[in-house]
Amino acid sequence: MGADDKADHKKEELGGKLKEGVGKLTGDEGLEAQGKNDQAKSSLKQAGEKIKDAFKK
Repeated sequence: MGADDKADHKKEELGGKLKEGVGKLTGDEGLEAQGKNDQAKSSLKQAGEKIKDAFKK
């Protein structure tokens, strides 16, 4: 997994956490759900990259 990919996935995860937190604070369930969704997508991408790395070795 390239360093750029790792950084991009981490930024996506942090952005999702931020959205979720803002959604909780403001009572915006849609924004909160969107944040959770962004985090889930980021986690899947990170897992996929780890699998690719495992097969490269």
